[in-house]
Amino acid sequence: MGFTAFLKRLAVPVCTGGFMVAGTTVLGLCTVYTDAAIVALIGGGCLVRELIGFAKYNGKEKLHGKTVVITGCNTGIGFETAKDLALRGGRIIMACRDMEKCEAAAKEIKDVTGNSNVLCKRLDLSSFDSVRTFCEDFNKNETRLDLLINNAGVMMCPKLLTQDGLEMQIGTNHFGHFLLTNLLLDKLKASSPSRIVVLSSRAHTRCKQISFDDINSEKSYDRMKAYAQSKLANVLHVKELAKRLEGQ
Repeated sequence: MGFTAFLKRLAVPVCTGGFMVAGTTVLGLCTVYTDAAIVALIGGGCLVRELIGFAKYNGKEKLHGKTVVITGCNTGIGFETAKDLALRGGRIIMACRDMEKCEAAAKEIKDVTGNSNVLCKRLDLSSFDSVRTFCEDFNKNETRLDLLINNAGVMMCPKLLTQDGLEMQIGTNHFGHFLLTNLLLDKLKASSPSRIVVLSSRAHTRCKQISFDDINSEKSYDRMKAYAQSKLANVLHVKELAKRLEGQ
C-alpha cells in the first residue's frame, strides 16, 4: 500500500475518543470526524472509540521525504498524530500558538521516535496576520507540502472575538484554517499526490445550516451552537474543496 492509500485509511489511537476518515478526491482531501468525548470511570477510564467501534490503523507505511504540517498538535489528537507520523519518518512541522508547550511536545516526540526532523512554528489561527506570516515563511523556505492536517480548534468557550473581530469558535476553527489552506494550496498542488485532512466533529449534526445572517452570533450566543456551526463549516469547506480540486 502506497502513501496515498495509507492516508485514506489514516487513524491514530487517542484517549479522548475515536475518529474516522470520511472522504477523498484525486488531490486527496478528506474530512475526519472526531468524537472528543471523555468517559471517566471509577478505577480508570475507557476509550469511547472502543464503544463505537472505530478501528486503529496498523499499516507500516513510511513517510521518508514527506513534509507534514499539523496545527494545534502539542496535545491530544494532534500530538498523537504528530508522534505517529514522526515514527514513520516524516518531516513534521508542528504549527502551534503556544511555543513553550510546542517545544516541550516536540522534544517528547523526538525522544520517543528518534526522529529529529520535528520542527515548531508559531501559528495563531485566531489571527489572520499570524496565518499569513506562517504561510509566507513556509512557502519561502519549504520545498514541498505532502500533508496538511487542520487539527487545531477551540470548543465551547465563552463569547470571545478573534483579533479580526470574528466569533472565536468559527473564527479559529473555520476561518483561520480556511485562510491557511488557501495560502498553502499551491504548495500542496506542486507536491501532488498530497492530502488535506480537516478534523471536524459529530457535533456538526447539531447545526442544520450556517447562520449567514448572524455568523458572529451577535444576536444571541450559545457556546454549543457556535461550536457546532464551526464544525459544520469545516465539513462544508472540505466538501467544496473536493469539488473544486477534483482531477488536479
